[in-house]
Amino acid sequence: MSILFLAIIFFIIPITLFSKDNVKVNTIEQPLYKPFIERYILDEIKSLRQENQSLKAQVTKQISEAKLESSDRAINYTTSTINNIFYIITASASLLVLLGWRSLNDIKKSLKIDMAKKIRTLTSDYESRLQQIEVKMTERSKVIIETQKNITDTNSIHSLWMRVGLEKSDEDKIFIYDEILNIKPDDIEAMTYKADALLEIGEVRWALNLSNNAIELDNNYSLAYWQRACAYSKLNKQTEALKDIKKALELSETLQDELLNEKHFENLHDNKSFKLLIPQS
Repeated sequence: MSILFLAIIFFIIPITLFSKDNVKVNTIEQPLYKPFIERYILDEIKSLRQENQSLKAQVTKQISEAKLESSDRAINYTTSTINNIFYIITASASLLVLLGWRSLNDIKKSLKIDMAKKIRTLTSDYESRLQQIEVKMTERSKVIIETQKNITDTNSIHSLWMRVGLEKSDEDKIFIYDEILNIKPDDIEAMTYKADALLEIGEVRWALNLSNNAIELDNNYSLAYWQRACAYSKLNKQTEALKDIKKALELSETLQDELLNEKHFENLHDNKSFKLLIPQS
């Protein structure tokens, strides 16, 4: 319809105008088809608005139908679910009757027995767990106490070693070494240094016994062999002394520089085997 209208505007009207004399056509100042175009645009806008309203009404109708269909489905689902639940309850009750449940008292008794068994099982389980926790806590407490004691002993021993460095008297040093050995009886270092202090005050036999004890505890401690060699040298047992000196040098080569500085080896200076041990400059 709109195409036919445009054809009339653009073709028929101009032909009619041009068929008249040229004087009248030339007197027209504005085109005659402008109002028709405006009318056409207005009609198109009106048509679009009507189509939009129609489309809106159709969409609203479809949405309403969809919501109604969803509601129907939900209601049907709920109804079916409730019916199924009632069917299940009815079937369960029938099964209970068929299986021989005679009364509610029987059910209560059975439940009480089952609950009592479960409670006993849970109680015994928790008791065993608590016992395990108690054992672990006791063991950890022992470890903590032993660790604290070791830390305390270590600090005490460290302070005693600091005191030894400040003491000048060998008797006082021996007293401090005894305190260290009271805290840690197997401290071979304290034994060895105590043996050295005993040699200084002439207690050679005592020093020899301490050196033997230190070697028994650790046969790779070079200073223990060194101190025993000093004791053997003081007792004029040169063979035993040289044997311990060689052992000490095997374990610690740095002691070789102390051979001539060790005053307890003075009676060995003329021994040929001892001279061979002295480093040649």
